[in-house]
Amino acid sequence: MASAQAPVLAQDAVIAQIDQGQFAAADARIATALNDPALSDETRAAYAYQRERMRRMRLDFTLDEAAAKVLVRKQIPDLRDDEFARWDAAGLVEHLDIDGERRYFKRAPSNLFRVSAEARARRAPNVPPPVDGPYENLAPHHHEVIAAAKTSGATSLVPRRVEVTQSITVKPDAVPAGELLQAWIPYPRSIPGQQENITWIGPKTGAVIAPEAAQQRTVHLQQKAVAGTPTRFEIRYAVTVYARHIQVDPAKVLPTPADAALQPYLAEQPPHVVFTPALRAFSQRVVGSETNPYRIAQKLFDAVDQIPWAGAREYSTISNISDYALHAGHADCGQQTLLLIALLRLNGIPARWQSGMVYSDDAVGYNNLHDWGALYLAPYGWVPMDVTTGRLDSPEPALRDFYFGGLDAYRIAFNDDFQQSFQPAKRHPRSDTVDSQRGEVEWSGGNLYFDQWKYDFQSHVVPVESAR
Repeated sequence: MASAQAPVLAQDAVIAQIDQGQFAAADARIATALNDPALSDETRAAYAYQRERMRRMRLDFTLDEAAAKVLVRKQIPDLRDDEFARWDAAGLVEHLDIDGERRYFKRAPSNLFRVSAEARARRAPNVPPPVDGPYENLAPHHHEVIAAAKTSGATSLVPRRVEVTQSITVKPDAVPAGELLQAWIPYPRSIPGQQENITWIGPKTGAVIAPEAAQQRTVHLQQKAVAGTPTRFEIRYAVTVYARHIQVDPAKVLPTPADAALQPYLAEQPPHVVFTPALRAFSQRVVGSETNPYRIAQKLFDAVDQIPWAGAREYSTISNISDYALHAGHADCGQQTLLLIALLRLNGIPARWQSGMVYSDDAVGYNNLHDWGALYLAPYGWVPMDVTTGRLDSPEPALRDFYFGGLDAYRIAFNDDFQQSFQPAKRHPRSDTVDSQRGEVEWSGGNLYFDQWKYDFQSHVVPVESAR
């Protein structure tokens, strides 16, 4: 047992050093470990990945102090050095001291205005504020859904039919000419009452669609690279998406049943859903003596909703995302959702993940990556939740609580779990080891990271009657 645990403990020490910015020490420890001929292939790959994680972290933390100030001054032209130093010391300008050199996250200057009211107040009058997505604030669509729910009593409502084109374009000469590039593009699975009638449009040949049971479903494509030419992979399909609204009466909510099918959604899911002492302490402060599962979930939802949204580091660079969201002072949608999932499971409430893309009617022309989830409340079953959109500004409870029990009809789910394997399997470590929204690319020589290709998502909303 001791010898089996030793590599794990050594890897944990390396991970901790990297999290603390001790890259040189971590690299030396990795080198020592890799020199051991008895090291298993699995452990050797785990150490090698930690080196790759450091490389990716350097791509996220690209700014020195001068460069960070230049970006902040685009919005606060008369920024004072003492202001920046104070915000930095308060943790409002995300940084990592890498081997003693302070490096700032490349999105920290823009994130500052999301996490600091003082910084927002200092913004120059001619600087436009960030633009929210069309359904992040109360909109006519939310009224449409609630009105339809009141009229029909249904939980799946006001469907939208959308035709989608998704693509990945690999930069020219990212790999030698003639080498076979393989791509995995995210693809939806049928979820009764949420997204149905998925129709494949193209390509007509060469695409390998993962089974519908795949929790992170993809389409696998491959083609050879041509010198000096970008390599484009594209899929097209249509799907009907429903808004969801489940009206829950807290007085009728029962304790979670002892159902084996629910057990995976109550368990820790390392490394990103772990019941750490800090998580337990936070939960106790929020939940207190409450025992009703709905009320517990409501308290936890509101607590996580209070964390400011900010642009995120790449998930593959973070060793424990729910813990990061708890301590960073900001979080994006996936980080908030993983934190809420961890808190719900800790309190005996099953919770699970969903993620994909949000979009809009054609006239608006919006799309973005997004993560959300669901919790299980007996006797209602699985109830949707979107803690990042959170409470809407309305005195009417059904509208205010729209995303605590409902979803809009402008999102496609690609994933029903996180850190799941692809079908067919990917040989090299993924660019996103947690989620699957942009896609993945590799060749025989290794993974191609996000800086070597770009993704695109285009949607066109059509009449539901036009379903093929």
